[in-house]
Amino acid sequence: MLKGKTALVTGSTSGIGLGIAVALARQGANIVLNGFGDVEAPKAQILEAGKAAGIKVGYHGADMSKATEIEAMMKYAAEEFGRVDILVNNAGIQHVAKLEDFPAEKWDAIIAINLSSAFHTTRLALPAMQKANWGRIINVASVHGLVASAQKAAYVAAKHGIVGLTKVTALENATTGVTCNAICPGWVLTPLVQKQVDAKAAAQGISNEEATKQLLGEKEPSMQFTTPEELGELAVFFCSAASNNVRGVAWNMDGGWTAQ
Repeated sequence: MLKGKTALVTGSTSGIGLGIAVALARQGANIVLNGFGDVEAPKAQILEAGKAAGIKVGYHGADMSKATEIEAMMKYAAEEFGRVDILVNNAGIQHVAKLEDFPAEKWDAIIAINLSSAFHTTRLALPAMQKANWGRIINVASVHGLVASAQKAAYVAAKHGIVGLTKVTALENATTGVTCNAICPGWVLTPLVQKQVDAKAAAQGISNEEATKQLLGEKEPSMQFTTPEELGELAVFFCSAASNNVRGVAWNMDGGWTAQ
């Protein structure tokens, strides 16, 4: 379905970003990876997923808190692949603390990586998408783009901002072939969330299984994690012709979290 198109996925060397990149590669899209840590393993996984379509995979290690590095990454993608047809803004970090104890530098970093980076990639990707009259911008927000939780001021503010940015981008391109939508997952079992499960188990002296039940039971009625693979399939839908008129939505995949 996506053969000949190129998807740039930020924060895609693990977790949700990798799941989305694999799903898009399976549909034939070339992939530009971004992120820290091991690059070869995720690159091999993506190449295997897109082997039948003969896809290409690139990588740029831009620090998503720095506008100049984001500009260099977008330039690299354009030079290597022609243009970015599908932009997935997924990079994100988290810090948990009460407002009065929240370090100012943590606030600045979360806003930069979770929100401002999406503005920079979007503004740089749009001209080529508009010229081609086809593009897909998918912003990975969070259930916290729709509701709040205590001690997550910066994350919740950034994710609410992502939902707002999604709506504006969609409206400004409403009469074109460029769409913009947001995915709002609840709990997803990524390395980041596994750390929270491990910490809860250690703090309370309980098993990992019990800690998982507690974590899900607090918020998610389905009592199950959303998977990166499921989120990848939703991203594929947003890239399909069936979603040509899906514009500016914040699509929650949260096991009933926001239905309560």
